[in-house]
Amino acid sequence: MKEVKAYIKKHKLDDVIRALRKIEGLTGMSVIESCGYGLGWGGTRGEEQIDCRPAVKVEIFCLDEMADDVVTAIETAAHTGLKGDGKIYVAEISQALRISTGERGEGAI
Repeated sequence: MKEVKAYIKKHKLDDVIRALRKIEGLTGMSVIESCGYGLGWGGTRGEEQIDCRPAVKVEIFCLDEMADDVVTAIETAAHTGLKGDGKIYVAEISQALRISTGERGEGAI
C-alpha cells in the first residue's frame, strides 16, 4: 500500500479531482487546506517575516500498482509551468484498518 501526498495550488484542485476520478479502483481521497513556503518563497529576511502561500494538501491511500497512475494524474492536472506548482510525496504504508468493520490490510483502503 502507498500513501500519496500532494501539495498543490488551490485553483488546480478541481482539475486534480477530475483526473483522480478517472482512475479505476481508486477508493477516495482527502483534501486539507494548507499554507506553506518552499525555497525562494518565504521564511525571514532580516527580521521581516514572509507570509506563507495558500495551498491544499491531497492525501490518497492506494494499492502499490495504482501509485504511479495517481502521481501522474496529479502531476498532469496540477501543472501550470509556474513556480510553486507544488510537490508530490509517496510513502510506503505498513498497515490500514477500517474502523467500522475491523477489516485490515489492502481491503481497508
